[in-house]
Amino acid sequence: MAAPVERVVGAAPVGYTALAVKFGARQRSPHCLLVKEHQVREGAGAAHPPRRTLFVLNVPPYCSPDSLSRLFARCGHVQSVDICDKPGLGEKKEKVTSKFFNRKTVTGFQVAYVVFRKPAGVEAAKALAREGPLLISTESHPVKTGISKWIDSYAASVVDPEELKAEVDAYMQDYDKKIEEEEAKAAKEEGVPDEEGWVKVTRKGRKPGLPRTEAANLRVLEREKQKRARKELLNFYAWQHRETKREHIAQLRKKFEEDKQRIALMRAQRKFRPY
Repeated sequence: MAAPVERVVGAAPVGYTALAVKFGARQRSPHCLLVKEHQVREGAGAAHPPRRTLFVLNVPPYCSPDSLSRLFARCGHVQSVDICDKPGLGEKKEKVTSKFFNRKTVTGFQVAYVVFRKPAGVEAAKALAREGPLLISTESHPVKTGISKWIDSYAASVVDPEELKAEVDAYMQDYDKKIEEEEAKAAKEEGVPDEEGWVKVTRKGRKPGLPRTEAANLRVLEREKQKRARKELLNFYAWQHRETKREHIAQLRKKFEEDKQRIALMRAQRKFRPY
């Protein structure tokens, strides 16, 4: 992640309010967040309700939901903060359950949805533009940028083998439990007809289907390749057909000459030579 490049917006776009913020007391140029009341169509979703949701643009990648929640807490009770890569329809994100897998690195500026408990919080947030630069990073809740952010990112990327093993073991236990439940359910429903009278037949017994090994997969692929080669169209084009005919005639002539020479040699060997 590159060092933060703060930008000052001279005039906010139509419908937006520019909030000047700083991520450090020694920062000279403030960074501008563009905010407005979030407006959605009827029935678009309840994750970001209208009149109570503040839409925020130009959110830096090093700004966390907790930082925005503390920033807008002075405007009223903040119910939730959702940061996204781009504006969406407001669907709930899947909860991240793994510390090591499916990790996403944020590289660009993002958008945020700040949901207040009351609609007055949105108007109070837009009124913060008259208070001057707002300090987001404090001693009690610092927001790390630049070198400090790089160091933390590198430290977080170093995997602890014990934690990784514990997470993998926990995942495999859940997976095995899920497979056992599915097998128990299938065994319970085996031989029981469904609503239409059909009975589901599975491959079980003394010789169940075994998973293919790598060598078996290679043999299957080789057989398929040979089968496709036999099915390929030969002499598809007219010029290929002509060339094949010419080659065949040339081979016949060559064989005819070889046969003539062999017959002549056999006749010479059969002549009577008394001396």
